[in-house]
Amino acid sequence: MTDPFSSLADEVSAPARRALAVAPHDTNPLSDIPKALYVGTAGNVAMRGVDGAADQLWKNVPAGAILPFRAQYVRATGTTAADILALY
Repeated sequence: MTDPFSSLADEVSAPARRALAVAPHDTNPLSDIPKALYVGTAGNVAMRGVDGAADQLWKNVPAGAILPFRAQYVRATGTTAADILALY
């Protein structure tokens, strides 16, 4: 397999190179700060950004949406969306 982009620097605006399932939790932060989140099943997402001072509720996020938000926390309370992936 050849990756013609392997020598380029990875940036926030570059496509993700891996995805990990997110288990929303009220106190535990994500293990790594993602570039974005993918929402597989529609609903609300309660989260706090890496430099945020307070949680934000993203309402009515449609299935298949990619949220270009560098979340540090995805809270269980308030999150009704499911099948969320962190994109790195």
